[in-house]
This record gives sequence, structure tokens and C-alpha cells, in this order.
Amino acid sequence: MTNYWIDLQFSDCILAMGSNPASNHPISFKYVQKAMDRGATLVNVDPRFTQTSARAHIYAPLRSGTDIAFLGGMIKYILDNNLFNEKYVKYYTNASFLISPDFKLPGENDGVFSGLEEGKYNKATWAYQKGADGVILKDMTLQDPLCVFRLLKKHYDRYNLEIVSQITGTPVDKLLEVYKTYAATGEKGKAGTIMYAMGWTQHTVGVQNIRTMSIIQLLLANMGVAGGGVNALRGEANVQGSTDYGLLFHILPGYLRTPPASIPTLKEYIEKSTPTTTEPKSLNWGRTFP
Repeated sequence: MTNYWIDLQFSDCILAMGSNPASNHPISFKYVQKAMDRGATLVNVDPRFTQTSARAHIYAPLRSGTDIAFLGGMIKYILDNNLFNEKYVKYYTNASFLISPDFKLPGENDGVFSGLEEGKYNKATWAYQKGADGVILKDMTLQDPLCVFRLLKKHYDRYNLEIVSQITGTPVDKLLEVYKTYAATGEKGKAGTIMYAMGWTQHTVGVQNIRTMSIIQLLLANMGVAGGGVNALRGEANVQGSTDYGLLFHILPGYLRTPPASIPTLKEYIEKSTPTTTEPKSLNWGRTFP
């Protein structure tokens, strides 16, 4: 369980947001301190001034529940200032993938994504464009208005410092300080990580909080590197233990799906559980499921 905690010591910038590790995860904070001893910067964003805030180089307050706006401002800052890792974004994310021409963003569709029907989304318009061979169409220049990168840039264009400050209550100078400091981890040889906990997950938009930070980490190529990642702080005795020890009905130890009675054989279980792709160069980790 402590593997990624140990990895924290190799970070150049650690963003504690939705967590208070100095109080609630002291073992993980041991490795944060090791990183700080190496020269890393600790940034804490929290509605409260906590023990972690007291140890941080930069503390920024925000209104509870406004994390997505705060992170949206960082995405715009990274894109506007060309601080993203272009090679990583092109070759290791879906940024170049072309989306259906029928897809519409909230800014051009009365505040909602296209496909909202009776309170639920029909995601047909969200699909990727595909060629006759079933392979997703791409624009490696990232200039096509229908590629994921351009749609992302268009969606977050309104998240300027003033708007974000109005929503979050975070002073503009603090926003800029956090954005500038964390975005610098996109430089070659640098790494930044996020430490989140129940302060993110226990929201009605908890999943979106974490997905928004994942966008930032992908833009900065902070995935798959020592000291990077999107790191959940969780307790072995409760959350993590539930998945490690087979305490949940739908997951076996090792994150294996529990087979339903309708799947009678191991062969069929493996076939149904292994994802497939038409992408010839896909780094599809899921195909190792067998």
C-alpha cells in the first residue's frame, strides 16, 4: 500500500488538495518531507488552514465544493501559456482523436453537453470518428476543431483568473502562484503529484474532481514517472482493505471482476473481461488481463 507514498519523495511539487496528510496520513507525509528536504515545493489548497497548510510553502484557500473551477483555471493557464508536454499529449493521450461533428459543448448548447434527454445523457454524439477499418481518426497537428485537444481548449477558455476567483473565493494572486508553481512540473526532468482524499471523493461531483486533475496530469506528462500520478490517500483498514481483502461483492482480490452465474467457464470470463481495440499502436494494459 505504501508503494506510491514512497514515490512521493521524488516529486518536485506536491499539491495537497482534498486532503490533510500531515494530520490524517502521517506515514505518507514522511515521504512528502523527504521530497521537501530535496527541494520540492508543497502546495496546499483547502477551505481550512490545517496542519498541512502550516507546513506548505504555498497555501491557497477556496470555497468548499469549488475545486473543479479552481482546477479548470489551471487547465486554461497551462493551455494558454503552452506549458503542456506536446509530445506526450500527442502520442500518449486521446488529444488528437476526432469527435463526432454532432457533439456540442455546454457553451454552445444552453449549458449542457449534447445528448441530454429526460435528465440522462445519450452519448451517441460523444463518439469518436472512425475510418472504414474501425480505427479512430486523428489530427496529429492538434488543429482540427473537432479533435479532443481543441474541444478541451474551447471548453476551458472561459475559466479566466477573475471568473475562477469569483467562484472559488481564492485571490487572483494566489491562483496565479499555485498555477505557475504546479505547471512548472511539465518541464523535462520535473514531476508533480496530487494527494487527494475524502475532501474530493465525498462530493456529488467527486469523480469529476479527480478526472479534472487527471487532465492536468496528462497535459503535464506527470503520469508514469517517479514522483507523478494522481494519488488517493486511503486507509488500509477501510477503503483500501475492502478491495484488497475481497470484502466487496463485485471485486475479488487483485481487482478481478467477480464472475456472475451467467459466465460458466474461465475461458468465457477472460474473454468478457479483456478489452479489445482496433488501434495498432495501443498501449492497452487491459489486454494483459488473462
